[in-house]
Amino acid sequence: MSLKLRFSLTLASLFGFVVYIIITCLLVIWFSLLPQERLVLSTIAAERASIIVLFMFVLLIGLGSMLRRLFRIYTQISRLLEETKLITTANPEHRIAPADIPEVGQLANVINTFADNYQALKSDVDLRIRDACSNLEEEKDVLAALMSELTQGVVVCNIEGRVLLYNQRVRQLFSPSIEALVNSNGHANGHNNGHGHANGNGARLTATGGLIGLGRSIFSIVDRSLIAHALDQIHHQLAQGNPSPFAHFVTTMGTDRLLSAYVAPVQDSRRGVTGFVLTLEDITRRFEISYRRDELMRTLIEQTRASLASIRAAIETVIEYPHMDPARLVRFTNIIHEESLTLSYHLDQMMEDSSDYLTVQWPLEEIYGRDLVAVIRRRFEDRVGLSVQTDISDEAIWMKLDSYSVAQSLTHLMGRLYYEAGVNAVMLRLQLSGHFASLDVIWQNATIGIGTEMFQEWAEHPSISHSSSSSPLSLRDVAERHGGEVWYKFESDNRSAYVRLLLPITEPIESESWNTLGSKISRPEFYDFDLFQQFDHESELDNRSLTDLTYTVFDTETTGLNPSEGDEIIAIGAVRIVNGRLLRQEVFDQLIDPRRPMPREAIEVHGIEPHMLQGQPDIAQVLPVFHAFTEDTVLVAHNAAFDMRFLQLKEGQTGVKFTNPVMDTLLLSAIINPTQQDHSLEAIARMLGINIIGRHTALGDAIVTGEVFLKLVRLLNEQGITTLKEAREAAQKTFYARLQY
Repeated sequence: MSLKLRFSLTLASLFGFVVYIIITCLLVIWFSLLPQERLVLSTIAAERASIIVLFMFVLLIGLGSMLRRLFRIYTQISRLLEETKLITTANPEHRIAPADIPEVGQLANVINTFADNYQALKSDVDLRIRDACSNLEEEKDVLAALMSELTQGVVVCNIEGRVLLYNQRVRQLFSPSIEALVNSNGHANGHNNGHGHANGNGARLTATGGLIGLGRSIFSIVDRSLIAHALDQIHHQLAQGNPSPFAHFVTTMGTDRLLSAYVAPVQDSRRGVTGFVLTLEDITRRFEISYRRDELMRTLIEQTRASLASIRAAIETVIEYPHMDPARLVRFTNIIHEESLTLSYHLDQMMEDSSDYLTVQWPLEEIYGRDLVAVIRRRFEDRVGLSVQTDISDEAIWMKLDSYSVAQSLTHLMGRLYYEAGVNAVMLRLQLSGHFASLDVIWQNATIGIGTEMFQEWAEHPSISHSSSSSPLSLRDVAERHGGEVWYKFESDNRSAYVRLLLPITEPIESESWNTLGSKISRPEFYDFDLFQQFDHESELDNRSLTDLTYTVFDTETTGLNPSEGDEIIAIGAVRIVNGRLLRQEVFDQLIDPRRPMPREAIEVHGIEPHMLQGQPDIAQVLPVFHAFTEDTVLVAHNAAFDMRFLQLKEGQTGVKFTNPVMDTLLLSAIINPTQQDHSLEAIARMLGINIIGRHTALGDAIVTGEVFLKLVRLLNEQGITTLKEAREAAQKTFYARLQY
């Protein structure tokens, strides 16, 4: 019920009561008069009717003016109370506008003066808190930096398995794209067994896929039994007095990926286990390399056994019959030659096929070919004094090697050329050559070839001392360690020569991220250690405190405002709130092909053109993934009835049903500020001192709504509304709760 309606009903009741008293008194007086007195009174009233009517009219005008003034005073005082709470709770920068009633205006000025003093004091306190917490913030920054640079995935969980920390690598492992999620199941299906995630054993991989996030359960993506068994091992090791217990297991993710996991305990001051650290590494490629290496050796043995048998038989025959006729000797010699060629072919084929995995144990780094050439060029120019040109056939060549040993050994060789052969200008040429990259060092006008024997001596001369080797490495050692080759060639026709080094190539690891926003930030806040203290996540949500719940704040963009008449969703944006923090890195942002024309009026609102939706997944593919993102959370939206209606109408088509509790910032604002007429998202954000960025984009609106919601929760607490049940009941009593779509 609105403030104006409540006040009007109160005044009407008061007015009715006064009228009732007056009429009762008049009736008592009337019936107490004698008949002659009643006649005289009636005559006087008839003669003075116009005066009585005028008096009543003036009385009503005066009463109405007084009531109007009382209503204005009442509403302005109510507004003062609401805005004062707003200043002290959510937005210290807010100031009360001047009132047209002098006394109320003076009170507003006094409140604003106190607000100025309050803001100054609060700023000073905040500054002192920041100074006191500066060391802690530095430690958090160091933690974030270290976590972001780790190549292994790291997840920290409390004893219930709730995620407290994770790094970017884990996000890449467990946040596949929508296309991958759909393809993993062959069909976007919203039906699941209540988990909707990729189980650690891969048995329940559905279109909803596996998602990682603060406050979520690690058991939705890694099999609970595996971690439980690992923790049992750790407890046993602790009981045996092991100061550094750990457990290891290997699990699958999906149908084709292997993860190696190490589990270590998190202990409190009394050596009690309060959580665990899970270190994850994708060993799929390593396993494939090992398998392919075994297959290669088996194939090589099978292919060479016959050739070696033929060669051995031919040689033994020649030895046994040394005086055989020339024709037979030629035939056996040809057999030996042909089988030798076959054997050589198999060995060459083996070298080519295995170039990317025979040397997997050698510590290598991934580097762009152009970057390797740039490193070598700088070394040639700075350390040798050569003039260097470059020729790179493909800028996208991606190599896996030890760039230091390659650059150092080539620099040593070029130094010998410079001082002993007079070479002062070279060209570095990089090009693809089968499964290898061919790196050539070319020099022109080579009047004197260095000779094959001299090159062999230089290539085998130790030029580099490696920490993992007991003796220095030569250029040939470096080539062999990389599974490649090195040779020298002199071309007499054009008086040029070159040294060619074959090096392995690889494919770059593509980092899949859930959204483009998160991938642009190198050190996101993927941790919240306060969650160590939060337990009992399975308790009844209605009785949980608003500050303890996990929320998914979302917004949709649509083709129009009438979901029942065929308008469709074209974008969904969402952000999570965990432990009172808006997690800007845990977002959902997806365009959707509506499979219908886009009205120009809608385009003018959200700016999404039809061509931007071409090739995007449809709603049947997106909703299962979004449903997984919202799992175990309370949904929050502004004017949630509108967005929820669109989702509800898709239940039959997608099989996805959103049963989450729903909170509406429109209704919450009406609870907090009943005197305000404008409860649009812009108006609420402006009142709460929130900057609006990215308005009328799904993700931008979701982020603004999330910031608004966090401040509204604080204001609700001021009114004694602290649980989800209390907030929902209060919201249902507002006028806006009657809106239907």
